[in-house]
Amino acid sequence: MNRKYELVYVVSPDATEAQVTELATQVEGIVQRMGGTLEKTENWGRRKLAYEIGRHKEATYILDVINGSGELMKEIDRRLKVFDLVIRHLVVRVDEHESVIDRQRAKRTETSRRRRVARGLPADRAPGEGQRGEPDDDRDDRFDMGLEEGR
Repeated sequence: MNRKYELVYVVSPDATEAQVTELATQVEGIVQRMGGTLEKTENWGRRKLAYEIGRHKEATYILDVINGSGELMKEIDRRLKVFDLVIRHLVVRVDEHESVIDRQRAKRTETSRRRRVARGLPADRAPGEGQRGEPDDDRDDRFDMGLEEGR
C-alpha cells in the first residue's frame, strides 16, 4: 500500500555540493528501484543546528516527499544510517494527518452551510461576501489543530 512520507536528512557541513547532490541522487534511485515515486526534493541549504550534534554546529538540510511502501522507507532508513555524511534523518508519514485535516475542513464547511441556511442565507458564500481580508471557509486553517471542537 502506497503512503505519503516526508524524509528530512541533515548532511554534514564538511560535504561538498557535489556530495550532497550525489546523496540525493542515491535516495532517488532507491525510491525508483523499490517502486515508489519522489514527489519533490527541496534543498533547504546550510543552516545552524538547534543544538550541537557531535562537533557540528551547522549542516545542510534536505526534504524529500515520497510516495511508497513501508518497506521502501525501511530500506531508505537502513541506507541513511550507513552514510557517514548524514548526521541525522527523520521519516514521517503525512497522509494520515492530511486526511484528518480534510475531514475537519469538510465538517466545518457543512456546519457553516447549515448555519447560513438557518439564518435565511444561501448555503454557499458569494464571491466577495464577508469582511474584507477574511479568508474563505475552504482555505481557513486556523482550526486544523482541533481547536474548533470546543464550540
